[in-house]
Formats: sequence, C-alpha cells, structure tokens
Amino acid sequence: MEKLISTVVLFIIIFGVVVLSHEFGHFLLAKMNGIHVVEFSVGMGPVIWSVTRKETRYAVRLLPIGGACMFEGEDGLESENGGGEGSFLKAGVWARIATVAAGPIFNFILAFIVAVILVAASATDTTRLSGVGEGSPAEAAGLAEGDRIVSIDGHKTYLFRDVYLMTILNKGQTMKVVYERDGEKRTVEMVPEYSEEQGRYLLGIYGGIYEQARGLAVFRDAWYEIRYNVSATYKSLGLLLTGQFSRKDVAGPVGIAVNVVGKTYEESKEYGVLAVALSMINIILLLSVNLGILNLLPIPALDGGRLVFLLIELIRGKPVPPEKEGIVHFIGLVFFMVLMVVVLFNDISNIFAG
Repeated sequence: MEKLISTVVLFIIIFGVVVLSHEFGHFLLAKMNGIHVVEFSVGMGPVIWSVTRKETRYAVRLLPIGGACMFEGEDGLESENGGGEGSFLKAGVWARIATVAAGPIFNFILAFIVAVILVAASATDTTRLSGVGEGSPAEAAGLAEGDRIVSIDGHKTYLFRDVYLMTILNKGQTMKVVYERDGEKRTVEMVPEYSEEQGRYLLGIYGGIYEQARGLAVFRDAWYEIRYNVSATYKSLGLLLTGQFSRKDVAGPVGIAVNVVGKTYEESKEYGVLAVALSMINIILLLSVNLGILNLLPIPALDGGRLVFLLIELIRGKPVPPEKEGIVHFIGLVFFMVLMVVVLFNDISNIFAG
C-alpha cells in the first residue's frame, strides 16, 4: 500500500508540474495579448472548487491529472463574430500564434530549468571511454580507454547516451566514428557485431566517464540534456510510426505511473531522498520534452494543429472560417479520446502481462 500511495502521489506531482507549466504558458501569453481566459483549471472531470477573479474562473477538478486553459472564442463556434473584444478570434494573428505556441515553449523552458538542477546536482556522462571490449570492433579499429567520441555518422555526440542511442538503433551498418585522443581527432569506420545476449548490435565501447560540471558548464551540459531528450523523442516517434515499436513499448498515464515513476522510485529510494528527487526531476525533464514535442505535431486538437491553421491564415491573408476549423479540432479531440481509451486498455494489459 505504501508503494502504491508513493507512486500515485509522485505521479500526480510530476504530471501536474509538466501539464500546468504548459497551460500556464498559454495563460500568460493570452493575458499579455488581451485574450480573455475563460477558465484555468487543474485536473479533469467535475469541478470540486472554483473561484472567479477578473472574469477568469480558476478551478480544481476531481481527477488530479492534467489541466486546461480555455479562451473565449477559441473553438470558433460561440458566435458568428467570434465573441467580444477579448475573444481569441479577435486578437491579431501573431498574438494568437504566440499564445498557442507558448504552451510547448514553456515545456521546453521547464525542461531546461530542471536540466540545470539535474546537472548541477549530479555528474554528467561524457563521451570519454572507460574502456573497450576485447576482440570488439572498437578494439580492432584502435579505440582505447580515455578516447572521446566526437561524432558518429556526422552527428555530434556530447553525452554517452548520444552514443548509446545511435548504436542501439544500428542494424549492422558501417558506422563512421570520429574520436579524439590527446587533442588529435581521428576517423575510423566500424561494423557493429550482433550480440545474442543483448539482442542488438554492439561496437564494444564502455563509458562514459562521469564528470561534474562547474560554473557556466552547467548550462552547457543542461543544453546537452535537452538535446538528447529531443533526439530520443523524435527517434522514438519514428520507430513508432514505422512499426518498429510494439504496443508494449507504448505507455499512457497509468503505464507511466507504474512502469516509470513506480519502478524508478523503488530503484532509487535505497540511495536516499536526494537520489529519489533527482530521479523524479529526470522524469519531469523527459515528460516535459515529450509533451512539448507532441503538442507541436500538426495534428488537429493539438497546439501544432492550431498553428497550422494560423500559418494558413498568414499565407492567405484571411482566416479559415472558424466554424470549419472548430469542426476539424472537434474531430481531432474525438480521436484523442478514443486513443486514450485504447492506451488505457494497453497500459492495464501490459501491467497484468508483466
């Protein structure tokens, strides 16, 4: 019971911070551009508490997952003229673009803030090798302990996770590796060897050597953290769209709570409160980047879908009829509601299957 309560509480905090930062971005830019915010809510479902201040309703809803920032006229269906002076539709196109884009942007701002905290409090996995495997492609190519991997196939590597991500996605193709030794850069080509034990292709490199960032280097390494998470998210989406991920690799809120938050908490709690806190911060970083990227996808009902219509308005010089845009977003919303049910069923199936 203690494990369940801890998992639920941590998940609510983590998910709440990530989602509310997103919604606060919309809220802040809407207020700055004179757009009337009808409601700013925490949670989903029936309202259990609310208060109205300056024509905005602030509410707490029953289910402590998610949140919302609703503007007057944003669905395009309120009235023929899109509502009053504070209507979303009456604002200038650049004001609307800024308001819509602010949600994902605030997710990346949150991600950078927590990345700075993470880097300042813990060591970073550099691309400097701690060793190479005996008889491995890396040893045959001349790599040795202390070498620093600079790039792979033209893609720069700053963290050892960058190296790991590129090698784990390799299917046995030749890899062009640039590494540095004693200040001199060298280039080699290696063909990874398949490992039956690990079920993937390996170069036979070990690392990276962990180093603690100091001073301004903290911000540099925080940027590397963001870069890695963005890259990993895009590559994961690519694998999902091409069918290289199975349904077991996909998780919704329940799956994240049990398989990510719960397991991470159990693995880190024996090392103390600081280890738990840093582990949870790392999950906030991952989820915030994921939410920011997913919301920028050009899909109806998402921020990216709304930005598509705003860009069309910029090109045409006039908006798409709001009632038509509203219908498109409504269809997208229905799709995501169905998808949520499917993902929930998938999460529950994976939990019992595991």
